[in-house]
Amino acid sequence: MLQIYVEGSEFYNENTNEFHMVHGARLNLEHSLVSISKWEAKWCKPFFIDNGKTDAELLDYIKCMTINSNQVDDLLYSCLSKKNYDDIRDYISSPMTATTFTSHSNARPARKEVVTSELIYYWMIAYNIPFECEKWHINRLLTLIRICGIKNSPKKKMSKRDTINYYKSLNEQRKASLGTRG
Repeated sequence: MLQIYVEGSEFYNENTNEFHMVHGARLNLEHSLVSISKWEAKWCKPFFIDNGKTDAELLDYIKCMTINSNQVDDLLYSCLSKKNYDDIRDYISSPMTATTFTSHSNARPARKEVVTSELIYYWMIAYNIPFECEKWHINRLLTLIRICGIKNSPKKKMSKRDTINYYKSLNEQRKASLGTRG
């Protein structure tokens, strides 16, 4: 969870000709499957598409990430500073795990299907991942799903050349240990 403090400000309401004071507050944010599901339900488009999001969509995602939204004046989101946005961007891009993958670690070819929250829920069901994990940081959840995919994939068969080299190496070891020439 990311906690940021947003400074308050004063706004002028042209309709009522009054000033409205917005007090500063702490936002508790979670970049989770729950947040993504809320956002996708509102915007009816996949969150993970890389074609960019409008300012309104980004601001709305921050609202979807907010856990304590019932304690926050909606105008407070207009007071987000550049530092607030930088902190949020860093939090979203953080891996939130110590697990790393090598490029050749049973990696599947890149999927051509569009990843949506429902597809991630499907993966959770398919790999028997408990629904409590929907509140994890999304990058951590996706790492767990990737690990499940790697561990559950069938073992890769050796190529003909690798099999020949393996048996040749095995024969050389046996000849050396027995002191024979074959």
